[in-house]
Amino acid sequence: MRAAVLHEPGQPPVHAEHPDPAPGPGRTLVRVTAAPIVPLDQLAASGTSYFGRPAVPYVPGVQGVGVVEDSAALPTGTRVWFSTRAGMAPCDGSLAERCAVPDADVVPVTQAVPDAALAALGLSAVAAWMILSDRGRLRAGETVLVLGAGGAVGQAAIGAARLLGAGRVVAVCRSTQAQERARVLGADAVVPLEGDADALTARFQNACDGKADVVVDPVFGVAATAASRVLGQGGRLVNLGGASGDVAEFSSAVLRARSAEILGYTNNALTSDERAQALTAVARHAAEGQISVAHEVLPLEAVSEAWSRQAAGAATARLVLEP
Repeated sequence: MRAAVLHEPGQPPVHAEHPDPAPGPGRTLVRVTAAPIVPLDQLAASGTSYFGRPAVPYVPGVQGVGVVEDSAALPTGTRVWFSTRAGMAPCDGSLAERCAVPDADVVPVTQAVPDAALAALGLSAVAAWMILSDRGRLRAGETVLVLGAGGAVGQAAIGAARLLGAGRVVAVCRSTQAQERARVLGADAVVPLEGDADALTARFQNACDGKADVVVDPVFGVAATAASRVLGQGGRLVNLGGASGDVAEFSSAVLRARSAEILGYTNNALTSDERAQALTAVARHAAEGQISVAHEVLPLEAVSEAWSRQAAGAATARLVLEP
């Protein structure tokens, strides 16, 4: 089969021939129709992450959309979303014509959302949905502050917050393009991500009408420091990434006075059932046009260029490859 094959950690994969996967007991063989390049793919492929150096050659891709070709768990022809451990464990991933994955990591999809759109949402939307509905315990009428709202998690969080009953949604974005996109997605206010912690704190307070109840934080750093200062009584800041740095400063007095919480989140802590339920909910709302992530569709042959664009921060939308 044709696939994106990574031969050297830290280098882009190349479009090449690769052995076809075999399903085996407890595994489902999927014909891939769309697969995104996501930050986790590049982290795992770097060879310098906490996952360790991956065994090469291998096919990256931690998630995708496709059609079942062989499975004891699902009928042939079933449309599915699936996840993999490519780069984190010895296996091949979704950036290929075919992929074999454990049955538990395959989710049937009946909703009428295009494959590329569903692939773009994927685990990013699952994270946004679970942060707001579960980890962050969003209640109807509360104010949600979305940091990094130009990214996939942030875009999905704007839609998810609306669907889950937020009274006000504030988006924080760096580029003017991302700011406009956030407005289109339904943010009540948009704040540029610029300046020091004091300047950001003032902007956040103004945009949030004084306080934020739940903060969705995929960036950390200075933005998280500022966001922690505007948490209301019982406010929750949920962090799932460090795009702007691995360190933030929090005031003990502020957190104690407001009984506020700083929480961590990872999709890896979800059970298969929790992930499937979240993905199904996201797909349903995506089919209704209520949640989306901007994406660009490219052929699988363009994987080296697409990989390099994302690594350089030159991609303005999620890059989805189609075999």
